[in-house]
Amino acid sequence: MRILYALTGPPGSGKTTAILKVKEILESAKVKIDGMYTEEIRVSSKRVGFKVTRIMTGESGVMAHVDFKTGYTVGKYGVNIRVLEEVGVRGILEGMNSSELIIIDEVGPMELLSNNFITAVRRVLSHQIPAVLTVHYRASHLLVNEVKRAARERLVTLTEYNRDKIPLEISEEILRALGKARL
Repeated sequence: MRILYALTGPPGSGKTTAILKVKEILESAKVKIDGMYTEEIRVSSKRVGFKVTRIMTGESGVMAHVDFKTGYTVGKYGVNIRVLEEVGVRGILEGMNSSELIIIDEVGPMELLSNNFITAVRRVLSHQIPAVLTVHYRASHLLVNEVKRAARERLVTLTEYNRDKIPLEISEEILRALGKARL
């Protein structure tokens, strides 16, 4: 049975925190995971950019920053598409052949600037590998809608009331599907 979760919610709802908790639980049960996640870069409590990290290798790079002068911008951030593709997209595509779960955080405005990212996400959507994705709450992009449709009843809007239990529920379902016991 195919397992595809899509987590959404407003900024600060805990999407990345939830997906990192899923990663932590499943890695402790020896599940091979690849893909990518993004984290804010803060200087003196002020957000100045975003870092992308490949899950399997830990490789990371700065994907967006207020100081970047690139041809791509989202809000005040210049976006380095090359870093996104070399770290994140590589993790998604290579992970489809070498892991048991793909995590993609996040299908959002910065990532959607990359045609290679869009193609990689669509490959995951058409593949049978279990996947957990986060999708930007308000993004109106064809791919965001495709992810939400593909997740069906596993499209979860995170709130302060459910964000702590959702990672455990997702992890338990994936462990059952993979035939692995929780440690």
